[in-house]
Amino acid sequence: MCCYIYVVIYMKKNILIVAILGIIVVLIGFLFWPNSEPANNNQPQNPPTGGEGIQINSPKGNEEISSPFKIIGVVNGNGWGGFEGQVGTVKLLDNNGNQLGATILTAITDWMQPVINFETYLQFLSDKDQDGKLVFLNENPSGLPDKNKEFILPVKIKNSSGEIIKVKVYFNNSKMDPEYSCNKVFSVDREIPEVEAVGSAALWELLKGPTENEKNDGFFTSINQGVEIQSLKIENGTAYVDFDEQLEYQVGGSCRVSAIRAEITQTLKQFSTIENVIISVNGRTEDILQP
Repeated sequence: MCCYIYVVIYMKKNILIVAILGIIVVLIGFLFWPNSEPANNNQPQNPPTGGEGIQINSPKGNEEISSPFKIIGVVNGNGWGGFEGQVGTVKLLDNNGNQLGATILTAITDWMQPVINFETYLQFLSDKDQDGKLVFLNENPSGLPDKNKEFILPVKIKNSSGEIIKVKVYFNNSKMDPEYSCNKVFSVDREIPEVEAVGSAALWELLKGPTENEKNDGFFTSINQGVEIQSLKIENGTAYVDFDEQLEYQVGGSCRVSAIRAEITQTLKQFSTIENVIISVNGRTEDILQP
């Protein structure tokens, strides 16, 4: 009888040991068995790039861009918001800091909401492959410098070989108008990539100022450096163009004011769809560019 009991106990111990070993094998297999799902399955495949208040979904940082390319993103506070249907501007600079193109960031959802989706197309002209950067500037209707926001996205610029068009840009000229009659301006031709918003493109060329060759020919501008276009609308033959506060910064004298207005007005009136031009600064029209 005692032998029988011993055998039973011995068998139960063996069964228990086998069971424990089986559990250990299963646990080890569970830990080391390849997972069929990727570890970051719940993470976005192409997370957006951005800073506080702005996210850029396309293009990504250091992505190759060729003209034209689409910019898609979101603004969601921290100084980034909407005004009059847009959420800011973006400009493309080459590796020497020269501006190759610029455009407005257009809201595609309600611009009065805290989160606003935007998109735009940017066209540029580059004669070589090079490093560059997109500089995003927020919409700042207050005009206060401490409200300005900037986000920079590095990109790889591809040589652009699209269709080229010519636009005219109007400046003052000391040789053609030696007595400087203030509101008398003269045109120079600029070559730019073919764009839909050709009026805005011509204004951006104006804001670049004269080239060195043009300066040697007597051309000069009365417009401050660093002026930004905030919006341009054309309705019933009238162009409504809004600039930031830099347009009128330390501008004095009726002659210079007249020259600034003439440069902007004539550059826009070269287009047959524009008969009149109304200039504003941060939405103001009445008291801007005062002598």
